[in-house]
Amino acid sequence: MQEILLATGNAKKGQELAELLGEGWTVWTLRDFPKVPPAIEDGDTFEANAVKKALALTITGSGLILADDSGLEVDALGGAPGIFSARYAGEPADDARNNALLLENLATVSDAERGAQFRCVLALVAGGKLFRTFEGICRGQILRTPRGTNGFGYDPLFVPDGYAATFAELPAATKHMLSHRGRATRQLLEFLHPPDRG
Repeated sequence: MQEILLATGNAKKGQELAELLGEGWTVWTLRDFPKVPPAIEDGDTFEANAVKKALALTITGSGLILADDSGLEVDALGGAPGIFSARYAGEPADDARNNALLLENLATVSDAERGAQFRCVLALVAGGKLFRTFEGICRGQILRTPRGTNGFGYDPLFVPDGYAATFAELPAATKHMLSHRGRATRQLLEFLHPPDRG
């Protein structure tokens, strides 16, 4: 078994990353290190924040550390909420209030102009140094009302291109195949375990 520390205290995100990594991994999160203070996410890109979160956990002495920074970028809002996705409606972070504010800000936007994308950047740290980053993007549309009870964040409002169901309605396996986080994680796994091309 390989061990990896995920730089997140979000139980649902930790569970999703653990599912994406698959069997063969022992996954730890910030919930297993309650005395470690979370990094201050003051970067101006997803990559900057992911790297900062991963490097901040080198104090744990762990081997492999993986940090995720991700969010929703809405075309009609100039890419907002972007890096502020988790706290779009202010502190404390609240999915329902974030979704409500997004719908309010898109109230006058036509269905044809509600394009958006989820973006995820994973930062991998090993031996106290940044190894590399991986990025995944999933395009889709924002609905006018939320649908579904699975997932978290903006999942009930986001319909990926080519599908009629939201991320919150799709089976977990389908979401993992399509999602920004799934795409970034597959790049990570291929980097860590390159396929045998012989």
